[in-house]
Amino acid sequence: DKERKRERERKQLMDEELHLDGYAVDYRNMGFVTEVKDQGFCGSCWAFSTTGAIEAQLYKKTGQLISLSEQNLVDCSKSFGTYGCSGAWMANAYDYVVSNGLESSNTYPYTSDTQPCFYDSRLAVAHIRDYRFIPRGDEQAMADALATIGPITVAIDADHASFLFYSSGIYDEPNCNPNNLNHAVLLVGYGSQEGQDYWIIKNSWGTGWGEGGFMRIVRNGQNACGLASYALYPIL
Repeated sequence: DKERKRERERKQLMDEELHLDGYAVDYRNMGFVTEVKDQGFCGSCWAFSTTGAIEAQLYKKTGQLISLSEQNLVDCSKSFGTYGCSGAWMANAYDYVVSNGLESSNTYPYTSDTQPCFYDSRLAVAHIRDYRFIPRGDEQAMADALATIGPITVAIDADHASFLFYSSGIYDEPNCNPNNLNHAVLLVGYGSQEGQDYWIIKNSWGTGWGEGGFMRIVRNGQNACGLASYALYPIL
């Protein structure tokens, strides 16, 4: 029983540290984040942004990091209001997972094309009960959720050459429009460099893009590129 009490205190301390450390959180260093993937010529960023957050919560719950199937979402969630390779809102993808569960990339591999659905519920490795939105535009709420819960599914305005050709550094695009959301990514951390706060996002354009497939983007309380306009996370 003493053991349990100690464990509880340790957990509490960890939570508090995460919470108080308004300075840096990076789930890549904590085992929550799968390898950078590549969506190819399919507008399926929404599926990658969804699986990434569920992968992290599954790891948090089970200690196992399993790559989940984006193709499963692309092929099978149309009746939930998604459009395969033509895009979707992530809440609709989450609705599908709440109802069905999700296979791993192993049993349902990615083809970067839309194909008939061959989902088999017996092979599902992930299930979620629900999901929650971050209050629109609230970066502080997003930082708190990120620190205490885990990586977050987010939409962003990526419709700029500067985003397409980003290679390194802290991205700050003055022409970004927080209401023009056209791409989905996974928020995996935040930090600060020489007084400049930033978010860390995981993209689905392979490792050749950005900082090994990731981007640091300015975090200034002004909802840069709409990162906090449409942000949600799964509840397992």
